[in-house]
Parts: sequence; structure tokens; C-alpha cells
Amino acid sequence: MKRTWTIIGVADVARSFKWYQSLFGQPETPPAHDDFGQILDTDGTVLLCLHQWGAHEHPSLASPDRSEPGNGLLLFFRVDDFYEVLTSARALVTGLEEEPNVNPNTGTKEFALRDPDGYYVMISALAAS
Repeated sequence: MKRTWTIIGVADVARSFKWYQSLFGQPETPPAHDDFGQILDTDGTVLLCLHQWGAHEHPSLASPDRSEPGNGLLLFFRVDDFYEVLTSARALVTGLEEEPNVNPNTGTKEFALRDPDGYYVMISALAAS
């Protein structure tokens, strides 16, 4: 088994941590560190890592001023509780970037929103509609 740990630069790890936990209907817990946190699935799989801009001298996480956050990146999550996540998403943002629809290529329902740092987040149903 191989897994990818997607790490994004964020302005406030605690704020983003709480936002993603709310989106996925997870209990609110603090991140392990002030400058880094991992959003985990119920089985412990890492869904997303949040890294404070400028911490630890990683060249690509030095500053959001070097490029627009999310440029060239699509955070794409497949979920088994699509409508619950949709309800959570509507409570987190004033408007969705893309309203729920069926992707003609996959046959699955999906919608999109922006996170607090401007990243484009696509939510897709795990099973076809």
C-alpha cells in the first residue's frame, strides 16, 4: 500500500484544522502542533496535512506571497456521506464555488467550495448516483 500525504500551506493551522473537521463532520480536536496538523479519517488514514506558512524552512511553504494559494492544486475528496458533507459545507461558506451536480465523466455527484486560505476543495460522492 502506498499513500500520499498532501500538505498545504495555511495562515492559521488551528483555524483550518477546525474548518476541515467541521466539513467532514469530525469531532473538534486541536492540531498536534501550532504549526502543523493532520486531518485523519476514522481508520487513521491521513486525509490532509496543514502546515503553517514559513515554519520549518520548506522552500515551497515559505510564503503565500510567492504564488496564489492553491494555484495548480485541486483538493479532491471522495466521501461516502455526500449529503452530510454538503450540509456542513453550506454552513461553512456563504456560497459554493460549484453547486452539486453529476459529473458526466464519473457519474458521481460533486460540488466545490473554497477553504479559509483560498484552496479549491472538490467533494465527490464515493459511489455513482
